[in-house]
Amino acid sequence: MNAPTLATIPQADPGAGYRAQKAEIDAAVARALESGWYILGKEGTAFETEFADWLGLNRAVGCANGTDALALILRGLGIGPGMTVATVSHTAVATVAAVEMTGATPLLLDIDPDTYTMDADELLSVLDDPPPGLPPIKAVIPVHLYGQACDLRPMLEATRDAGIPLIEDCAQAHGATLDGQKLGTFGTAAAFSLYPTKNLGALGDGGVLATDDADLADRIAAIRQYGWKERYISAMVGVNSRLDEVQAAILRVKLTALDAGNARRQAIAAAYDEALAGGPIEAPMRRPGAGHVFHQYVLRCPNRAEAQAHFKALGVGTGIHYPVPVHLQAAYKDRTPLGPAGCAETARAAEEVLSVPMYPELSDAQVERICGALRGLAG
Repeated sequence: MNAPTLATIPQADPGAGYRAQKAEIDAAVARALESGWYILGKEGTAFETEFADWLGLNRAVGCANGTDALALILRGLGIGPGMTVATVSHTAVATVAAVEMTGATPLLLDIDPDTYTMDADELLSVLDDPPPGLPPIKAVIPVHLYGQACDLRPMLEATRDAGIPLIEDCAQAHGATLDGQKLGTFGTAAAFSLYPTKNLGALGDGGVLATDDADLADRIAAIRQYGWKERYISAMVGVNSRLDEVQAAILRVKLTALDAGNARRQAIAAAYDEALAGGPIEAPMRRPGAGHVFHQYVLRCPNRAEAQAHFKALGVGTGIHYPVPVHLQAAYKDRTPLGPAGCAETARAAEEVLSVPMYPELSDAQVERICGALRGLAG
């Protein structure tokens, strides 16, 4: 008789996050529904306050999604047509889409191959000597990728010297730190996605941005609802990007478990590291001084197709974050300017990165199965 086939462990499982806090989430949803107020009400205000307090900043503003969070910050800072925003190509396309939503031009820089985050040296180079023919660089968006900090210190110094804002893309870095300080608290403002698979995820779409600049927060709060400061009267050009009350209520519950969830991710990552020790595939590199929260646990596999087949045969799901760099996708290829490095390291990484399951609800037995698969990896 054949042995029973083991159920595949999914690479991501947002439903597990709901089930882990089902009673509390169901009660929060019922409370929001019973209130009769479903947009920009008490739940949203409470979530904004609680998130800002957790992060350690004065203000947070909820919105429809993480892409909008970035775009709203840019709009609030007056970034738009005739301006360039430097960011990276090795990211979710949302980062670049947010820049183009404002009418600004994205300039795509390369990555440090060890951490997959923006090459600080290339950023300093383009700030000192901008590529010819581009509008002036008026903002920088480094992406804290996979749960780990960018090389922020030189970037902050360079942007301060240039007199331009640094906006942190924290879509994958809820609770991550650098030198003990939470990411999202270094720059002018920070944007967080609340997509269901994030470390802090809604059960639908959502986003939030945070800043210590009260005037900027007030402008953004108006812009997210048609530029209204007075109902139905647009004081400035705005958009419609609001976090609904049901999602805000859910997020208030999930925020209470975020720190514990990140600690569980770190424990799982340590187990994976041990399983890889001495083998042909190295564990993900940690930046010195960075507190990595492992939104993803990303391997670099020169023979990725073989590695994927190996995991599949053992019932372990995998993902690729990201298979095609933004600058090589049809919507952006040959029209989006690149930095002097030409995103060469970005292109190489896209051929080799592979994500294995990583979320706090993985059971010890599932973690051990994944560790067994990691121990069996070929070079």
